[in-house]
This record gives sequence, C-alpha cells and structure tokens, in this order.
Amino acid sequence: MIYFNCDYNEGAHPQVLDMLCETNMEQTDGYGEDIYCSRARGVIRKLCGKEELDVHFLSGGTQANLTVITAALRPHQGVLAAETGHINVHETGAIESCGHKVLAVPSKDGKMTAGQVEAAYRSHIEDESFEHMVQPKLVYISNPTELGTIYSRAELEALSVVCRKNGLYLFMDGARLGYGLTAEGNDLDLDVISSLCDVFYIGGTKVGALFGEAVIISNPVLQEDFRYIIKQKGALLAKGRLLGVQFLALLDKGLYFKIGKRANDLAEEIRRACRKAGYPFFVENNTNQIFVIMDDEKLDKLREKYAFSYQQRVDESHSAVRFCTSWATTEENARKLAEDILDGKIE
Repeated sequence: MIYFNCDYNEGAHPQVLDMLCETNMEQTDGYGEDIYCSRARGVIRKLCGKEELDVHFLSGGTQANLTVITAALRPHQGVLAAETGHINVHETGAIESCGHKVLAVPSKDGKMTAGQVEAAYRSHIEDESFEHMVQPKLVYISNPTELGTIYSRAELEALSVVCRKNGLYLFMDGARLGYGLTAEGNDLDLDVISSLCDVFYIGGTKVGALFGEAVIISNPVLQEDFRYIIKQKGALLAKGRLLGVQFLALLDKGLYFKIGKRANDLAEEIRRACRKAGYPFFVENNTNQIFVIMDDEKLDKLREKYAFSYQQRVDESHSAVRFCTSWATTEENARKLAEDILDGKIE
C-alpha cells in the first residue's frame, strides 16, 4: 500500500534525525530553556526580521491552537473561523472544551474574507442583545487552509486591517506553512506574516519534523504570561530541546522551504495527471493537497494500491477525495499514482 492520505505518515527528515542523534547525549536545561531552543528562536526572529518576537515551541498543532486561543480570550469570548477550519471540524471540540465557542463562517475554498469578519463583528456589536451572545474576539485562519488554498498578501492585509480596526486578534495556523510559502503564486513570507498577524506558527509535524510547532507572537498583549498557559494546558515539554533541535535543523539552512517546494512539485505531477484524465477538481490549489472528483469505480480500483482521504459524495456515482504528498513522498510513488490515474498512459 502506498500512502497519500496525509503528510505525516513518515518519521522525520534524515537531517533532523542526524542532529537529534548528534546532540542526544548532551546535558541541557529543560522546558525550552536550552541553547538549541535559543538558537532556533534566533533563526526564526531573523527570518521574520524582528527581534522583539516571542517564540515558543509546542509539540503539536491542536496544542498550539488550544494554547494560543485560550491565552487570547476571556471567558465570554469566541473565535471566528471558516466552517472548514481545523479547529471547527478536526479537533474534537478542543476549543469548546475550554469554554470558547467557535463561530463558524461559510466558506467554499477554506478561506475567510475581511468582509465576512467585518460583517460578523458588526452583526454582534449592533445587535440590541449583544451582551447576551458570545463576543467575537479572535480570527482564526490557516495557511494553507484545510482545502489547500493559500492567502494572498492582499487578502491577509485586508484581514489585518479589519481586525485591528475592530480590536480583534488575527491568528494564523501554519501547520502546513512550508507548503504554502513555497507554492506557485504565493506572495507571502515570514516577515509579512509576522507583521500582519498577532500570532502564528510554523508547523513542523507535517513538514519534516518528528513533531513540533513554533508559535510566534508579535502582539505584546498576547506575549504576557504565555508560558504559564503553555504549562497549564500540558503543552510545556520537559525535554524541550528536542523541539529546538528540530527547528534549528529545518530552518537554519533553508531545508524547511526546500522540502516544502519538493512536495508541491510532486503534487503538481499528480494534478497534471488528473487534468489529462479529465477529472474535475473539488477545489483548485497549488499546494501539496489535491482535491479531485472521480467516479466511484475508479476510486475502488485506486484503493487497491493507494491510501487516500475521502472528502464527500458529489453525486450518486462520484466522490471528492484528497491525495496528499509530503516532504517524504518519493518521485517513484508520485509517478506510479499519476500513471494509474491515467490508466498507464502517462506521457
């Protein structure tokens, strides 16, 4: 079986493992107070072009989302997110379990617009009963989104403007950020993101690390006491240096971006095969997730060799599915899938 169902099937990039092995027997301070976390923070601040950023290393995406949102919100406040957003559909109510409602906004492409945020804010504040309803306070987006789409600089700037005008925090989930920043057509970088967002994170779990996300906080209000919240939510790793080492290996010499682009390139090979075969896309994107609509007979045949994710039924005989490449996908496996999509007729 060849797996295209997600981007975290494999362990870690060999260079990450090498650095973990090289430093394995060193004695360091715990809880992220070690020299490797310090060096990794320095690399991230340099990439973002800002020395004043707070950088924290957490072990997973759900922990990062939960910790950031809990730290940012008061008990009566909630978070605006696209209806397809990870915190709304794939985290088992983690945000709600801490007393904060996810206020879902309709979205066909996984993105939320500045206009939708403005409308949601106005709908609340202009209602005579606003004090009886959950107050929107934080806007959650992901880049790439759950549907593999990416935000343009203009879209992110517009979101930032409306959030700052209305006193809302802007939080970007970057679990797959390495694939987004290296996608064709992307015009964002870490400098721009750290300027426009109050907080975001660089995902490692899905982009070459064994585990780990690097949370970057630019807003001083959210920086205050953040380590207390990390500890309270069970997200402060005792052997924190394991996170620092991994991000140092990924970011210090550009490995993170190299492997992100490679995954996107292999996804494009599969995407081209879908186009040649005449299969329409459920959502168009340029990242490592391919959402395509196929007839059920074809999907049953592909399932004999490949693992992939079911998205939804389109009609009586067609379904939308997701094929996902990763930093570790081999050229051979991507080509095999492309050939089988074309029934062996690949050019």
